[in-house]
Amino acid sequence: MIVVMTRSASAAEIQGVVSTIESQGMRALIMPGGERVAIGIPSAIPPEAREQLYQNLSGMPGVEHVTHVSRPYKLASREFHSADTVIDIRKVSFGGPQIQVIAGPCAVESYEQMSMAAHAAKEAGATVLRGGAFKPRTSPYAFQGLQEEGLKILKEVGRQYGLLTISEVMQPDLVGLVASYVDILQIGARNMQNFPLLIEAGRSSHPVLLKRGPSAILDEFLLAAEYLLSHGNQNVILCERGVHPLDRSYTRNTLDLSAVPVLKEVSHLPVFVDPSHGVGVSRYVPALALAAVAAGADGVMIEMHPEPRKAFSDGPQSLTPAQFRALMGQLRQLALAVGRSLPEQPILS
Repeated sequence: MIVVMTRSASAAEIQGVVSTIESQGMRALIMPGGERVAIGIPSAIPPEAREQLYQNLSGMPGVEHVTHVSRPYKLASREFHSADTVIDIRKVSFGGPQIQVIAGPCAVESYEQMSMAAHAAKEAGATVLRGGAFKPRTSPYAFQGLQEEGLKILKEVGRQYGLLTISEVMQPDLVGLVASYVDILQIGARNMQNFPLLIEAGRSSHPVLLKRGPSAILDEFLLAAEYLLSHGNQNVILCERGVHPLDRSYTRNTLDLSAVPVLKEVSHLPVFVDPSHGVGVSRYVPALALAAVAAGADGVMIEMHPEPRKAFSDGPQSLTPAQFRALMGQLRQLALAVGRSLPEQPILS
């Protein structure tokens, strides 16, 4: 439910509405706008109380009208928050007119490897360096990551090249540790419905990139984002990364690009696409990255490794630095064609 106040509503009238909502044991969220204030009720309203609350609020001084939010997710919905959310992290904006690119290897393997990846990412115009330190792997015998040492490497290399950093967090008790090293927490597809993790990441208020689970419908995806938002974190980025394929003969997953315009329509949160996991085959990644931007994505996440054939994980879906540089040139041209842009390309020695 959303209560829209009149343009002339006083502070006392706004507080009166808030008090009425809170007296019913519900949360009131004040949302200042350009011309008027709206007050949202993100809590679930019992069916038997809904009509009475609607009548009570509609008749209060300063109230213009009251509307019901039809979506099961409230804070993530455009019904609740009509304007696009733009997240600013150290002068880099996510969700605005500029398209951001996240690039780097699947896993942090060494300082030298990350330094080469960061140089290639920065030179091509990426703004965020990725690298996994805690790696959730299907096999317990596969490389599990360098853990805190990997986070230290990622932070140092990111600082050296002036790049934001992102790394995956896998469990609630690691949120504080990972957040102390990186600019953005990544919650991976396997953990999209790890509710204790979502709650802890929400309480942290640290920027989060949330990936869609491989079997999740969009309402489930947005309700996972709702966990983060409802626990106080307004810095949430959605990321489509592919769903279970009908045919594994050619690709690792099926990248659901239709999710991009749908999410942009029903939610105000920034939307990214991860074409590397979406197909799992490096030669198809550029085409899908371009398609993601054409579909309206606010950014893409690309796996890029200095030497993909030597990668400890996800080598087959990783671009080489040369391939990544070529893709960035194409993305720049396409961004202009759809009325957007990429950050200026720096000159590195």
